[in-house]
Amino acid sequence: MSRETEQQSVIVHGAGGAIGSAVARQFARHGAELFLAGHRGQSVEATAERIRAESPARVHVAEVDAFDPAAVNAHADAVFEAAGRIDVMLNAVSIPLVQGVPLLELGLEDALAPATSWLRTQFITSQAAGRHMAERGGGTILTLSASPARVAIAGVGGFAAACSAVEALTRTFAAELGPSGVRVVCLRMQRILETIGDIPDLPMPLEEFAGFLESLTTSRSLPSLDEVAEMAVFLAEGGARSMNGAVLNLTCGMSPD
Repeated sequence: MSRETEQQSVIVHGAGGAIGSAVARQFARHGAELFLAGHRGQSVEATAERIRAESPARVHVAEVDAFDPAAVNAHADAVFEAAGRIDVMLNAVSIPLVQGVPLLELGLEDALAPATSWLRTQFITSQAAGRHMAERGGGTILTLSASPARVAIAGVGGFAAACSAVEALTRTFAAELGPSGVRVVCLRMQRILETIGDIPDLPMPLEEFAGFLESLTTSRSLPSLDEVAEMAVFLAEGGARSMNGAVLNLTCGMSPD
């Protein structure tokens, strides 16, 4: 167990989802105290119960709307009061997406929704955690992006713009919070193998679709939830201290950097 991750106080928004749950479980294995939040308390509690069954980690659950500044700030304040620190914050909440429709046929609101929603929640949660981290002089904020941020892919609607915007937001937060000892790093992913079945109305059979996505990468593979979670913990460890304002490429070679 890394000394850097022992006793860390970790907030995970969207902890009831696949990515949030996997990251929370990985931090639990490294001895962190977890503050799990989500809009649907039942799914977040399910993640907490799974962690409690797997490890002795301390786990706290809260129902928080990550798009509501007042709710997010109140939760961050409560975590700081309870733990005395916020070491890591990850926001893995879901956002509205309309994909598979050409831009020439896509409605304006559907085109803008991914970017406005993703920027809103990532800004709110990063700001709330960052204030406490900067005051204390340390911490790691983790944001999420995906391969369309750097790769031209048809049919992704407004998602590419959303990913690019979050990566830009990551750099700005890093520039402003870095002098206070706070790092802000983005994880850019290709579609995660275990979550492909979550897509409604797949354009082709599941196995064929997974093969198509793998063919777009240089390694002919897709990242797994465990790999993404392990990289999230790595970014919060001392060995990644030199990384700030950076994007960790987990696209299996799909995007160029």
